[in-house]
Amino acid sequence: MNYSYPISYDWTTQEIIDVIKFFEAVETVYEKGMEREQLMSAYRRFKEIVPSKSEEKKLCDEFTKTSGYSSYHVIKKAKEAKNGDWIKME
Repeated sequence: MNYSYPISYDWTTQEIIDVIKFFEAVETVYEKGMEREQLMSAYRRFKEIVPSKSEEKKLCDEFTKTSGYSSYHVIKKAKEAKNGDWIKME
């Protein structure tokens, strides 16, 4: 990994850790796959920290530009899946 995660300096240390965990979960879905509920748990926590759709889009677009991984497509696929499903991006 040769990129940094998008963060806000307004967040607490724990919020920064939780946002990074969400972006790491997106990476894991691309690289190995992940159980849907584990991914959605990380996403729900991310949304508690970043409730605004426009801020979410800004952070996710920044992450996509630096990493090449689309959190939008990962979450879209996870929302279409059922609990217990394994999510993996092709």
